[in-house]
Amino acid sequence: MSKLIPTTMTAIETKGPDASDLMATERPVPTPGKGCVLIKIAAAGINRPDILQRKGLYPPPSGASDILGLEAAGTIEAIGEGVTNLNIGDKVTALLNGGGYAEYASVPALQCLPIPKGLSMVEAAALPETFFTVWSNLFDRASLKPGETLLIHGGSSGIGTAAIQIASRLGVHVITTAGSDEKCNACVELGAERAINYKEEDFAEAAREFGKTKNGTSGVDVILDMVGGDYVQKNIKSLAPDGRLVNIAFLNGSKVEIDLMTVMLKRLSLTGSTLRARSPEFKGDIAQNLEKTVWPLLESGSIAPVIHTTFPLKMAAKAHALMESSLHIGKIVLET
Repeated sequence: MSKLIPTTMTAIETKGPDASDLMATERPVPTPGKGCVLIKIAAAGINRPDILQRKGLYPPPSGASDILGLEAAGTIEAIGEGVTNLNIGDKVTALLNGGGYAEYASVPALQCLPIPKGLSMVEAAALPETFFTVWSNLFDRASLKPGETLLIHGGSSGIGTAAIQIASRLGVHVITTAGSDEKCNACVELGAERAINYKEEDFAEAAREFGKTKNGTSGVDVILDMVGGDYVQKNIKSLAPDGRLVNIAFLNGSKVEIDLMTVMLKRLSLTGSTLRARSPEFKGDIAQNLEKTVWPLLESGSIAPVIHTTFPLKMAAKAHALMESSLHIGKIVLET
C-alpha cells in the first residue's frame, strides 16, 4: 500500500446493544485483497440492519468486517490484485459487506459504482444499500413490470423513498403506507399515487380499491414489506390474483400465522431475501442493472436520494438514536 495511506484509522466500535454504546476507536487500515479496492470514505449511510447488528441480531457474514456500515462513498486509494476496471483516484459509491463507519474500507470492486454526475458524496453514500435492495427484490425476485401496481410499506424510510421513485419512474403505479400525514405527503411528492396513514386507515382495503382503480383487479400486484408480524396476513388479503409478496425485514416479528388457502386460491407467491451474504458476482450483476437503468435517472434529476440529515462519524450514536425514533424521512448519513 502507498506510504500516503496511514496504518490506522478512526472507526466506530459497538461496545453494547444500545445506541449510546457506539464509540470511536482506532483500527488498522484494511489492505484490499484480491478483487478488492480500498476506499477512503467521505460519507457512509445508516440502515436498519446496522441497528440489528449493534443489538447482536444480525452478525456479519464470515470474512466481513465487524465494523458497522453497509454503504459508503469516497475515493479509491489502493487496488488489490486482479482489479482492472477501477483506478486509484476514482470517485465511487459502494455496497459494503461491513466497515462503513470508518475512514477507510475494503470492498470488492464488483460492488462499486461511479458516483452519478451531479451528486455529492453524501448523496452518493445514501444509494447502494437501498437501491441494490430495491432492484434485487422488486425487479429481479418479484418481476415487477410497468403498468402493475405496487404497495410499499414504510414509504418514508430510506428503502421506501428509493422504491417509490424508481418504481414510479419505470411506469409502475405506486401506493404506500406511512405513519403520519407529513410522511404521507412526502411520499406523494416523491411519486406515490396514494399514501395511506396506517394509523388512521386500513391499508388492505385501500390496496384493494387502488388495484381496482388502476387495472381492474381486486388488489395490488406486488407488495414490498419490511414490517412482517400482523402485516403478513393483511398483505395476503391485499394482493390481487398472481400477486407477489416480498419481505425484506420483520420489524413486527418473523413468526406469524397465515391462511394458506388464500395463497392457493389467489396463486400468490411469498418470497424474501437478504443481500449481505450474497456473492460479489451476484451484487455485481445488480450493480450493472442499476448503472444501466437507474443511474441515468439520477443523473437527469428524475430521481434523487432523500437525505434527512447528516452527522459527523464520531456522532454515530446520535444518528442511531434518530433512526430508532422513526422521526426521519429518507436517509441518515455519517460524514468522515
